[in-house]
Amino acid sequence: MLTPLSILAVLCAAFPIQEAPVPLPGQPNLVVILADDLGLGDLGCYNAASKIPTPHLDGLARAGTRFTDAHSPSAVCTPTRYGLLTGRYAWRTRLKTGVLWGHDPCLIQTDRSTLADALAGAGYQTGAVGKWHLGFGTENPVDFAEPLHPGPLDLGFDEFFGIPASLDIPPYVYVLGDRAIQPPTVTVKGSAHRRQKGGGFWRKGPASPDFRHAEVLPRFGFRAVEFIERSVRTDPDKPFFLYLALSAPHTPWLPSEEFEGNSEVAHYGDFVSQVDGLVGDVLAALDRLGVGSETLVVFTSDNGSHWPDADIKRHGHDANLGYRGQKADIWEGGHRVPFLVRWPGRVPPATECADLLCLTDVYATLAALAQAPLGSDAAEDSFDQGAAFRGEAGRKPARADVIHHSINGTFALRSGPWKLIEGLGSGGFTAPKTRAPEEGGPTGQLYHLGRDPYETRNLWLEEPEVVVRLKARLLAQRTADRTRAD
Repeated sequence: MLTPLSILAVLCAAFPIQEAPVPLPGQPNLVVILADDLGLGDLGCYNAASKIPTPHLDGLARAGTRFTDAHSPSAVCTPTRYGLLTGRYAWRTRLKTGVLWGHDPCLIQTDRSTLADALAGAGYQTGAVGKWHLGFGTENPVDFAEPLHPGPLDLGFDEFFGIPASLDIPPYVYVLGDRAIQPPTVTVKGSAHRRQKGGGFWRKGPASPDFRHAEVLPRFGFRAVEFIERSVRTDPDKPFFLYLALSAPHTPWLPSEEFEGNSEVAHYGDFVSQVDGLVGDVLAALDRLGVGSETLVVFTSDNGSHWPDADIKRHGHDANLGYRGQKADIWEGGHRVPFLVRWPGRVPPATECADLLCLTDVYATLAALAQAPLGSDAAEDSFDQGAAFRGEAGRKPARADVIHHSINGTFALRSGPWKLIEGLGSGGFTAPKTRAPEEGGPTGQLYHLGRDPYETRNLWLEEPEVVVRLKARLLAQRTADRTRAD
């Protein structure tokens, strides 16, 4: 006869209890802040002539390391977010051009490891706040009246609060966990861009009754601080990982009243100032809670600023620091981004690092610092930049190449000082977007960034051996077996 104890023993043998991961000694808390459409030239620590005050970001640079050759894997939103969280180029997925829209299904497959998965497995409390822009569910269009699976909670995050896509892309709803707080039951009218004297650009579309565009960024800041406070107070021995994906300074430019007039660059500059203030709030929370010295903070942007030449002339402010092009372009202005790292006692203060870095490297680097093992099919395009973070003398650069990608699917390879671009034109927003080759003229672009960082002289015809070598190298990397395709 089976007794209750013997029944329990049988059940425990058949269904063993899954123990929670045990945090390891020396694991830092991790905070990754991803701005949206912020340029290198917006920050004072990169651009002494910036007309936008960024005291908190400048302080972050003084307290840590400022990378000067950091790049997003793509020149637009969705593919960069995919690359950061998976350590893999997004063009290896179904997303070959453009970005996802708010109603699109989830781009990341649930059987693909993410940075949040790796850190959760190493004992971290994981939270995501902000702009998701990686899709929800499996249907198109997404039904925001139903649970949103797959989504952040299926991809390694314990908590999520945010919006589906960019602040100018409907539906305009807040998502908490796996559900919209309120479904999009009303319709908002579109608004013209500030450049056209409008109230700030956003598209017409469905919205939840509680959604106000101007309230989104402040709510992200509040939720981020709340996550940090709760993590520290409820389980102080457990490290936390916060992925804070801001909605600014992407359109619509909607600075709060306290930031209006803070800059000399109108609404855009004031919105950047608000981003700086939000970063200051997060850093202050870490210090107030006594965990600043135990926390690695990374600040970067998903691509260059959407800042055409007309804005440079109008405001006398170069958001992309003189680099050619802007957001969406294959040129440097599209994907060269600010990258700041602070970890007191581990990352040297007030230093500059010229090592080549891609945002896909965030995965391997943070996983290594957190002592989280990588699976054989994870982070295929990610390199551990820990030695660069620590400023180790005599280190070998973590990566030799970066593959760049524009909004229309143009590829480029950065290898050492050389940059090869397939095709002519920007591949993005800047004219000419594409251009047919002239008879006897170059069919692509080749620049030596060491001598010509602003891509003014095309060496395609002058350096045919370099062209052949880099084209072969780019093809080999693009067609390499990466275990499985999404």
